[in-house]
Amino acid sequence: MSALSPSRPFDVVLYGASGFVGRQTVAYFAKHPDVQSSGLRWALAGRSARKLEAVRADCGAFDAGIVVADAQDAAALDALARNARVVLSTAGPFALYGSELVAACVRHGTHYVDITGETPWAKGLIDRHHADAQHKGARIIPFCGFDSIPSDLSALLANQTMWARHGEKCTEVKAAFSIRGGFNGGTLASLFNILATGQDKALADLFLLNPEGTRPARPQDHADPRGPRHDADFSAWLGPFFMAAINTRVVRRSAALLGYAPDFSYQEYLRLGRGPGAAVASSLLSAGSLASNAALRLAPVRRLAEKWSPPPGAGPSEASMDGGSFRCQWVGTSASGQQVRGSIADQGDPGNRATTKMVCESALALALQLEELPGGSGHGGLLTPASGLGDVLVQRLRAAGMKLEIQP
Repeated sequence: MSALSPSRPFDVVLYGASGFVGRQTVAYFAKHPDVQSSGLRWALAGRSARKLEAVRADCGAFDAGIVVADAQDAAALDALARNARVVLSTAGPFALYGSELVAACVRHGTHYVDITGETPWAKGLIDRHHADAQHKGARIIPFCGFDSIPSDLSALLANQTMWARHGEKCTEVKAAFSIRGGFNGGTLASLFNILATGQDKALADLFLLNPEGTRPARPQDHADPRGPRHDADFSAWLGPFFMAAINTRVVRRSAALLGYAPDFSYQEYLRLGRGPGAAVASSLLSAGSLASNAALRLAPVRRLAEKWSPPPGAGPSEASMDGGSFRCQWVGTSASGQQVRGSIADQGDPGNRATTKMVCESALALALQLEELPGGSGHGGLLTPASGLGDVLVQRLRAAGMKLEIQP
């Protein structure tokens, strides 16, 4: 691992540390062997010193500093970014609370990761900051939670494996998810904000996050799946996956940045099972998905959903989060028909436990192994997990107990 630089007071600042996922990041850092062995200097940040101090005490993070910075206080955020090498943010909705922080990180060449799934907001960051982040050598990497690391790393591993085994690129990668877990209030608040502000219209753009000039000639061939299907490669019935409209856009940006095949295709699904019951379930899921998407665009329905949802700062119980899990199976295919297969899986609620692991290991990769990351220490821009963290993140997640497996 690379030596820590003394040029700034903190190596990693956890922003939004008193929130629901934020508290989990503090507990994760407090127990992490690399944090202890490296002498990493870290801090908790947010708008309330009292809440931050309480989280620090509850998590036993006695060596962590405290930084007070409200999301709307540009001067405080500027000081935060100036004094940190890496910022990890869990403070969503990011379209409401994240823009000034990212701008400050770009100004000061500070690396940044978050857990957003808000692709319209990320598109705005790309338009405003990609060139400056490249110039400053700042890696700005949204989508470092369950949105969208399993998807992005599945496509990366499929392409690497295909090239290593067959000397070809993947022209297609598809993934099938099995998940067990709940939502926290912050995730739902982000969804409701996207719908309330009309940003959902941008979600229909299949290549929303792609660099200019990298859209395919026939974008309609990449349309989001809406109906049920039986897939022979997975030997299972599949239905629409509610996160696919986020994850596919992230993977397509990675494909452009990393130079996957020009006609590369990526899709993902929810795996329902093999028997007649799964066939029925996939049909019901497809119909229900269309109906719920339409209903949530209606303000009265959305207000009712917000009323019955957990508020920001709340989420599943500890037992529920520990009992959750996810598995993402992937299949990559080349133009000649060669196939490679693998999976990514972990125990723990994907939106909380797994997301915490993913974003914390992403931040630690930036803080401790910068020179080993794709492009070297001076590389920057609005990146994706695969293009900005790559194999280093794969190895860190494996070391943290996540199963990233490739079939022989």
